[in-house]
Amino acid sequence: MTLLIGSHLSAAGGCHRAARAAGELGMSALQIFTKNNNQWQGKPISLEDRNAFLSSVADNCLAPPVSHASYLINLASPKEDLWNKSVDSMVDEIERASYLGLAGVVMHPGAATDGDRESGLDRVARGIEAVFERLSTREREEVSETKVRLLLENTAGQGTALGWQIADLTEIFQRTGFHASLGICIDTCHSHVAGYDLTTQEGLSRLVDELSIDSLVDRVSLIHLNDSKKPAGSRVDRHEHLGLGHLTLDGIARFINHPVFAKLPMILETEKGVADSGIDWDLVNMEVAKRLYGL
Repeated sequence: MTLLIGSHLSAAGGCHRAARAAGELGMSALQIFTKNNNQWQGKPISLEDRNAFLSSVADNCLAPPVSHASYLINLASPKEDLWNKSVDSMVDEIERASYLGLAGVVMHPGAATDGDRESGLDRVARGIEAVFERLSTREREEVSETKVRLLLENTAGQGTALGWQIADLTEIFQRTGFHASLGICIDTCHSHVAGYDLTTQEGLSRLVDELSIDSLVDRVSLIHLNDSKKPAGSRVDRHEHLGLGHLTLDGIARFINHPVFAKLPMILETEKGVADSGIDWDLVNMEVAKRLYGL
């Protein structure tokens, strides 16, 4: 069994550059931003860039890539103008991903800044429904079909962020009628600091058991593989290179070899740069993961 692993890479200068870089680094998976992640609007993707990206993905034998939605998006917001802009932006994110042939778009559920969890979860669910309805209407008009999945990512739980408890994700799925295009991305750092202690079998089992409620475990289709600078239960989101944080090598090995996660694409979101050894950090982290895989 082969480990599908890659990283979030910059698409500056064109998405095809990220796919080419992934191939040069020996990656088999890839995550990108399809536009500036700190802006609401992005310039249109040219047909030339689209075709170059698709060719590069195929040439480098990458698993279907994914994108990460803008950090500005907050479907849990009690502010109507921000909620509406978030819906508009998510529609755009998924349409851009569809144009590039991506498998999914990762989105944080959002923050209930009014402190009302129940209302926040309801706003997220209504926002997701609005996004899918908008996409469905456009598909009927254009006689096309969007196969991109919206992947809800579990969060670290900082501040008023929703999604740090798997129960939050379960409720969102329930409130959206388990929409077929809705999936899940599990982040190892976020899981650990949210209280699912991945250094222990008990913590990992609790995560899987909670995902198994309403068969959400079958909706998990992507992993963000990150170690954590902060300890279990801290609810502080600080990614660390694999084996250098609080997850421990044993914890990482236990997670990536679990039957639920072992076959899924794994994306590193660790700091870029070069290690003291002179080797690119992405290569270092991938080598750690590959060494632990199959143990």
